[in-house]
Amino acid sequence: MNQYDLLIKNGKVRTAVDSFEAEIGVSEGKITAIGQNLGKAERTIDAEGMLVLPGGIDAHCHIEQESSTRIMTADDFYSGSVSAAFGGNTTFLPFAAQHRGQSLREVVETARERAQSKAVIDYGLHLIISDPTQKVLEEELPSLIKEGYTSFKVYMTYEMLKINDSEILDILAIARRYGALTMVHAENNEVINWISERLLQRGYHAPKFHAVSHSPVAESEASRRAIDLARLVDARMLIVHVSDGEAAHSILQARSNELKIYGETCPQYLFLTAKDLDQEGMEGA
Repeated sequence: MNQYDLLIKNGKVRTAVDSFEAEIGVSEGKITAIGQNLGKAERTIDAEGMLVLPGGIDAHCHIEQESSTRIMTADDFYSGSVSAAFGGNTTFLPFAAQHRGQSLREVVETARERAQSKAVIDYGLHLIISDPTQKVLEEELPSLIKEGYTSFKVYMTYEMLKINDSEILDILAIARRYGALTMVHAENNEVINWISERLLQRGYHAPKFHAVSHSPVAESEASRRAIDLARLVDARMLIVHVSDGEAAHSILQARSNELKIYGETCPQYLFLTAKDLDQEGMEGA
């Protein structure tokens, strides 16, 4: 009788802290044993010369989501999840994005239906809240949190998505009450608009000027303000795609003061600079 549904053998297991040769036994989709000479399985994979790693979790991606201008992202839940699997990710968390006038509940149900019918890996959903009406705050959001949708993103910029500080405080207070996590896109919208208007007046349209209009000052100021809002109501906060050193320092300082503030960055902010945007035509984009 086979002891496992799947046996992975002859590979080198790599964890966060160690590397060792071992066999891995899997039953009903779960790892049930790691060791040597584990026995027989319905299916055996020979991983000779390979590393065996835990599946990656992409905790921030935008899949089959309408932008604020109602343009759909390039990947749907099928192509996005297949790409993730080929990259070694076995779980991803895209966003169910609310636009103004939409029911948060209906947005979540639509995203869930798309994911259920197309995704080939495990998935979860963050929420994006851009219209925190009384019904959203008092009925839909608390109900969705209780159902397991425990993380949601708000924007401090983008005209069709941004909400004001008072609305952010409302959402933070609900997150604190129910133990949820608020994610924040922290940029000062007025600063970006002020610079952008002056660039456009001078005919500066090239992609390289994006680095000018989205000044580090816009990010650092908004990050400090977001942290202060979270501190006011003692709520957890994740500041997403941090690209500025001062913003990162503010997060570090908040954490040293025992605030529940977290930061996230992206590869492009670590490997590219403003100079990479200065290319012919639209290549810089």
